[in-house]
Amino acid sequence: MFLTVPIFFCRKHDSKCHVWNEDVLVCSCNYITDKEIRDVINNLLDEDCWQLIVPAKVYHAMAKRGRCCGCFPNVVDIIIQTTEDYHARRHSTETEIFDFMSRLKQFHEENRRADIERRQKSHRAA
Repeated sequence: MFLTVPIFFCRKHDSKCHVWNEDVLVCSCNYITDKEIRDVINNLLDEDCWQLIVPAKVYHAMAKRGRCCGCFPNVVDIIIQTTEDYHARRHSTETEIFDFMSRLKQFHEENRRADIERRQKSHRAA
């Protein structure tokens, strides 16, 4: 069996990461390729193009789970690149972008309040 390793590279003066080969093995624990991940991301974006997609959501949609999670940084790069490409093809309007940003701010605000309400380990009751 021949397995290929994903090769991500950044060009000088270019902040985007590029994939050397489009159909490469990203997760060796679950044998998931770059193409499979992109297909799942596009399906999720077709359902709601402004949802927040994270590696756990992608793996859940494939009925898999992260084992060693060493591939998650690469999956995040693929999510970002695929989402940018999706919205570039879709020609998203500024109104939609503003709505998404307000939803994202609300999400962060709710999570921040939840973090503040949790007790620190050093402040446990006896």
